Amino acid sequence: MLDKRQLLDRRNFLSHSAGGFGAVALAQLLASEGLLSGAEDRESAPGKKPIRPEINPANPNAARKPHFVPRATQVLQIFCSGAISQVDTFDYKPELVRRHGEPLPGGDKLITFQGAQGNLTRSPWEFKPRGQSGKMVSELVPRLGGLADEMCFIHSLTGKTNTHGPGENFMCTGFTLDGFPSAGAWMTYALGSEAEDLPAYVAIPDVRGTPQSSVNCWGPGFLPAAFQGTDFNAAKPLRNLSTPEGISAGSDVATRKFLERQNRRHLEAYPGDSGLAARIASYELAAKMQLSIPGVTDLTSEPAHILRAYGTDESGSKVKDMRAAYGRNCILARRLLEKGVRFVQLFNGAYQTGGEGVSNWDGHKKIQAQYSIHGPVLDQPTAALLKDLKDRGLLANTLVIFNSEFGRMPTFQKGASGRDHNPSGFTSWLAGAGVKAPFSYGATDEFSYKAVENVTTVYDFYATVLHILGLDHERLSFYHNGIERRLTDVHGHVIKDILA
Repeated sequence: MLDKRQLLDRRNFLSHSAGGFGAVALAQLLASEGLLSGAEDRESAPGKKPIRPEINPANPNAARKPHFVPRATQVLQIFCSGAISQVDTFDYKPELVRRHGEPLPGGDKLITFQGAQGNLTRSPWEFKPRGQSGKMVSELVPRLGGLADEMCFIHSLTGKTNTHGPGENFMCTGFTLDGFPSAGAWMTYALGSEAEDLPAYVAIPDVRGTPQSSVNCWGPGFLPAAFQGTDFNAAKPLRNLSTPEGISAGSDVATRKFLERQNRRHLEAYPGDSGLAARIASYELAAKMQLSIPGVTDLTSEPAHILRAYGTDESGSKVKDMRAAYGRNCILARRLLEKGVRFVQLFNGAYQTGGEGVSNWDGHKKIQAQYSIHGPVLDQPTAALLKDLKDRGLLANTLVIFNSEFGRMPTFQKGASGRDHNPSGFTSWLAGAGVKAPFSYGATDEFSYKAVENVTTVYDFYATVLHILGLDHERLSFYHNGIERRLTDVHGHVIKDILA
């Protein structure tokens, strides 16, 4: 060991510094030869090396192989904005019925998002056994209840926030803060898409507007922009797709071919320019979408019995009009999956427009009146979508996930007839490829207040979704700002009990 006095000696200081500079040079040489572990080899989980897909900038959405054999190849996410109440839909609690009107045990001083809580309040909708399994589902969503045998329920999901915006962020991206990639972006980054003339990832906002977190729900975050969701719906397809008047079809095709030829020549003049290749690829996809989007969004070719099943043939009341609009979005979701789109995100409900609980599931004040509208809007078209996917064989390779940003309380708010936010225990369900059905996993307490059995996090949920797609959530990563980033952060375990 050096004597402390030697450190103050000029000659010794320079001698040891020179040795240090040599070590820096050696490290650089070893790294250049691939003999030194660098950023590309940093561990994304203890003992595991990260897997980053090789992206061709000229074709960023090309289909890529998963890490292992997948159970599903596509995902449909149905997202109920505003926090749908598990107490009034899928989480039946006989004790809540028996103790209706009593105080929540231990909750005499409980203050939640909007304030103090009143007494335990049973659901205004009766629960009934459904299907061969006898799963108890409420009369608020009877048609979905009729498909309970197709569903895998997770009754013990938990969140990290009781605020809508951060809650939507967390459920869609795994983080409460803005700026992180959505689950759909991660999956298209990993797997690309089989659809060559459509986006790999499509978000379908409710006709009433976008969710509170808006584009965060389908954004790319720090991933390349090619992996963000393209948002459009049946009522508002992508703009500027029509050929301008005065330009013939032949002239339009010839112009496209000329532009393609010029772009290729330009790219050849700048080999290795990934930014240029990516820009050309984005314009070429846009050109293909001019031809593909009108066809996929044109629902006039759908037979009458399909339109009737989805509830799109009715109008004349608030419920019928909204159900028809949402039903058309559901048909659009099915058509996109048929075309090979990797990830389709379908929203039911939007950010508050017209007052609390009017545009989404945020039922604080008068939940019975509000949900009596939202339930029928959601129920028939979503049930028709699931049945349609099954009848067409699409559920064999499609994983359907049903989410909301959090759940709601088993009590009514003090002085109101609605339920406050509750991230401590709520329900999500899955259907289709890769999961057991009928099956129920986890449980909340006797009142549906807190998860108490097989407590599940959003990280666990997405670790499982990625696993079903053949992806290791601990290895799928993107190196950003000195951190090996993952959809599941540094958490999450695959819920093996629900896997088929």
